[in-house]
Amino acid sequence: MKTISIDEYRMDMGPLISLEDESDFVSIKGSINLKLSKILDNPSKYLDKTKTYYFYCYNGTRSTRAVRILSVYGYKAVKVIK
Repeated sequence: MKTISIDEYRMDMGPLISLEDESDFVSIKGSINLKLSKILDNPSKYLDKTKTYYFYCYNGTRSTRAVRILSVYGYKAVKVIK
């Protein structure tokens, strides 16, 4: 699983997606918030296989799960750690 730190992330690399609950969402500049369940239920509705996506969450559990599952489905996914 590919992992980078938030300090390595640049906005031109691809979308930064927070997987926090809406009530826990703390925006990092340029990030968007999506529910993990929505993404995993229908990845093609939210993601494009030609792009790389960067996922983060507070404790890393959701982002780890997202990257592992989406990678199996052929998506380019990277875990971002704070």
